[in-house]
Amino acid sequence: MRHFGTTIFAEMSALAVRTGAVNLGQGFPDNDGPPEMLEAAAEALRTGHNQYPPGPGIPALRAAIAGHQRRFWSLEYDPDGEVLVTAGATEAVAAAILGLCEAGDEVVCFEPYYDSYAASIALAGAVRRPVTLQPADGGRYSFDPDELRAAFGPRTRVVLLNSPHNPTGKVFTRAELTQIAELCQEHGVYAVTDEVYEHLVYSDAAEPVHIPLASLPGMRERTVRISSAGKTFSCTGWKIGWASGPAELITAVTRVKQFLTYVNGAPFQPAVAVALGLPDSYYDGFRGGLEARRDQLVAGLTDAGFGVLPSEGTYFVTADITPLGGTDGMEFCRSLPERSGVVAVPTEVFYDDPRAGKRLVRFAFCKRPDVIDEAARRLRG
Repeated sequence: MRHFGTTIFAEMSALAVRTGAVNLGQGFPDNDGPPEMLEAAAEALRTGHNQYPPGPGIPALRAAIAGHQRRFWSLEYDPDGEVLVTAGATEAVAAAILGLCEAGDEVVCFEPYYDSYAASIALAGAVRRPVTLQPADGGRYSFDPDELRAAFGPRTRVVLLNSPHNPTGKVFTRAELTQIAELCQEHGVYAVTDEVYEHLVYSDAAEPVHIPLASLPGMRERTVRISSAGKTFSCTGWKIGWASGPAELITAVTRVKQFLTYVNGAPFQPAVAVALGLPDSYYDGFRGGLEARRDQLVAGLTDAGFGVLPSEGTYFVTADITPLGGTDGMEFCRSLPERSGVVAVPTEVFYDDPRAGKRLVRFAFCKRPDVIDEAARRLRG
């Protein structure tokens, strides 16, 4: 782990604080979540939910997680044995990789990828086998099916998939997911899917619907499906996540998770249970509001001269600095707070080969409209 330094998010957020820049680097909202959830958390704090919760999570939350997956994705999980509450999705991913991989095993993943993936694979002593997502026609990201097939081999143990995808905003299509599923079954490989943006697929996506890999034929029994409350309910600091899957796989994840945080977030767990049961109008409004803010930021970046790539989902949009004369995203982002008073994240840090993302930067649009307007004004100069 010695070559893993301070995360890019810590570096850029510190720059934002030091310079007073508008922080469009890190993906956290600047508004609180639904009032029903917040009131439930306050009530839990007042009424004694402040000690260790059960190791797998409180029964009400596990039941709510199972009900949510049945309601939206027609996936059935037993709350007692097939659902595990974790300290956010990051812990769930780490525990899944550590629980399923031995030293020398290989993990197929799609780059660019969230930085904790590489760290989790390294902690397990496993080996990354990246498949690169490239902008294709119209700027939408895709992968080479032959490159994906070549990444699988006798040591492949896990495919780690994030859809909707951070940082690109890509939403994997059914055809792409089918290719992944077929290779998993052909090679006897498990899938770990990070689906924290499951409710943020926008109306102009190639296929404007989220498709869990576990919902494809033959994949439920070999998939650990991960999500969290942070992105859907604007409570990223609560760190309430979960993993779902067949009991055998969740047992493997639990063996590791119990020695990481053991348990967490006792008063937040009943509150997230309430949030998961909110009506469809909440989810529709949440998605529609973020799509509008995406469009607002895309317009601002375009006016400022960036080459903006399509974002089909998530909190993020990727922009090319080449039209502005930029050639080095890291240098561009480190100087942007002083030059323009805005923070972004260089996408190159999410690649094994930084050259693949050298001229790309990521902006977050999960901010209030007035904040996005101010950032756009500063970028226009």
